[in-house]
Amino acid sequence: MSLKEFLEEWNNSSDRLLVHTSGSTGQPKPLWVEKRRMEASARITCDFLGLQRGDTALLCLSLDYIAGKMMVVRSLIGGLHLVSVPPDGHPLLSDRLPAVIDFAAMVPLQVYNALQSDTECDRLRHIRHLIIGGGAIDDLLAVRLRDFPNAVWSTYGMTETLSHVALRRLSGPEASEWYSPFPSVSLSLNADGCLVIDAPAVCAERLVTNDIAELLSDGRFRILGRRDNVVCTGGLKVQMEEVERRLRQHTDLPLLITKCTDTKLGEAVVLLCQTDDTDSLRALCQQVLPRYWQPRHFITVGTLPTTANGKPARAEARRLAEAFVNK
Repeated sequence: MSLKEFLEEWNNSSDRLLVHTSGSTGQPKPLWVEKRRMEASARITCDFLGLQRGDTALLCLSLDYIAGKMMVVRSLIGGLHLVSVPPDGHPLLSDRLPAVIDFAAMVPLQVYNALQSDTECDRLRHIRHLIIGGGAIDDLLAVRLRDFPNAVWSTYGMTETLSHVALRRLSGPEASEWYSPFPSVSLSLNADGCLVIDAPAVCAERLVTNDIAELLSDGRFRILGRRDNVVCTGGLKVQMEEVERRLRQHTDLPLLITKCTDTKLGEAVVLLCQTDDTDSLRALCQQVLPRYWQPRHFITVGTLPTTANGKPARAEARRLAEAFVNK
């Protein structure tokens, strides 16, 4: 979708917009959302970040998804000066960038790419408010962002909450692994330990997520992983994201944890990786992972499966694992 097409849809007579979920755990799903709730979400973010009318906002995300759409809505509601560049992996190389960027939203891949180039990194460091969403931020990336002079935030949210409902600081002395919800958001955990979101300004119904979380009494929380990303192996539960986080503390090789059916264990842990040196990875796993976390199968792939907006494509990873062990 182009910016012109989105603006035409935003300004038509309908009070709703059709959006699609990202498809990180399956097929993208259509979802009708109310424009007034998108406006409310935009006001909450602009107020929280202290954005002022006339501030420059950078649109470098696809308008096919809620994150890109909300950048436009925030600009309309907050009176921001919106600059649009193609939503590719290196948006900060564009010759259309303004001298000053007050506000930008990116996915982790765009941030990671920018850190590899002196020119892009310098521009990234000078963004006054940078929010990062659409995927997990690993420990190595968080360390690189900690000394940034301006505000860098990790967002928590989903299509159903019209982008984010909580932020955690990644830069400066306020950096934390705990998300702080916006004041209008109430949180709880269900019997499965999954986060339940009550955000009436942006979502008409209470939303029961698949995110297993730890919740503090002051409302702050951290995400441990998704319920559907649990491997039940030999009677024990292994969280895929936790295994990935542990491994990424020791290697920068692209990798992804998934699972496959196993006659003996029920399910087995599987590691997808972009390297032929699986022996070294196996040795690393034996060294740094608990025994029941260690992958039973190592699969070399040319490229890790991802969705259109860069999230791990967990359903496709599972398909690849099942095909490998059953060949």
